[in-house]
Amino acid sequence: MTTVFDIAIVGAGFAGLTAAKELQRAGNSVVVLEKSRGVGGRCATRRVSDLCIDHGVRYLQATGKETQSLIERLTANNVLQLWTDKICGFKDNLLQPLQTQPLYIAPNGMNSVGKELAVGLDIWFNRRVERLTPTENKTWYLSLETTHPTATEKPQEVEAKAVILAIPAPQALLLLEPLTSKLPPDFVEQVGSVEYDPCITVMAGYSENEFNSKNFPANAITFPENETLAWVGFDSSKRQNSSQPIIVVQSSPKFAQNYLDTTDLQPVGELLLKSASDSLSLGNAEWIQVHRWRYAFCRKSLSVSCLTTSVPLPLVCCGDWCGGNDNIETALISGKAAVMFFLDKSFLENSLENSLENCDRQQ
Repeated sequence: MTTVFDIAIVGAGFAGLTAAKELQRAGNSVVVLEKSRGVGGRCATRRVSDLCIDHGVRYLQATGKETQSLIERLTANNVLQLWTDKICGFKDNLLQPLQTQPLYIAPNGMNSVGKELAVGLDIWFNRRVERLTPTENKTWYLSLETTHPTATEKPQEVEAKAVILAIPAPQALLLLEPLTSKLPPDFVEQVGSVEYDPCITVMAGYSENEFNSKNFPANAITFPENETLAWVGFDSSKRQNSSQPIIVVQSSPKFAQNYLDTTDLQPVGELLLKSASDSLSLGNAEWIQVHRWRYAFCRKSLSVSCLTTSVPLPLVCCGDWCGGNDNIETALISGKAAVMFFLDKSFLENSLENSLENCDRQQ
């Protein structure tokens, strides 16, 4: 059973959701295919009993026009609120106050941001795209794998007149490499040139008696580069009436790389938490959970805001790896750039015919 859309977007992160909303508003039929069970990508929140914990994106900060606009809109809608404008950092082994812009958080979890961006969109969760193939019908065929046993309500395949890959470059590369001979020269090579830094995150809960808040002088603490730790955040300070103190520890890229393919992450998390406890005298945690982010921060990005082609059919790659390393700001800009490719090309009327003729001539 196949469903045909104007545009299929792979990935429900900031870039994918931004593109989907604008393209749908322009009158296109759009489907978003997401391999996980939630939206927002690394803007993620985990539920532990009655607690919500942000284990990916720590906060939103106005680093450019797009993030500023997003913060203003979501603050007006009561999705975001000011968290802090004061953090601390270690310098010369001393903990010192650092200057920072206001940092905004979602009291109900940072995944609330993705949920807000996703309102009104047709999103198929628990669907991993296994294969991307151009068809004789002038469409892309997307073969889907169900990533959760209960996700059986949607078809296992999709056809679309155009595709947007709004996923990390290494994941996009897996879909593009079989198409190397059909795509323009260097297209796949450009995607393959992108590099990411990983991160390992530990979430830890403490008893009120064990956690010494005096040793945590700010809502967040940063650490020098190339050490074990990158960040420790007092996550429960984001919630009113939290039932217990919660901290979130994020590793340095170097530490994460050393343990990236470890099967059992629990001992790795304990090692990371011990490093934080040794630095801040946090006491003994009642419980911990560990998460691995393989593509946490883009280290080497492309110079263009999105990568586009009409051969063999309209295809766009976008995300925080296109146009800079500013994560959310870059992703928002890239998502909008992907939209402009389609609007400028009027692809639904003209681009498909031209691309097919191009492909025929090359063959």
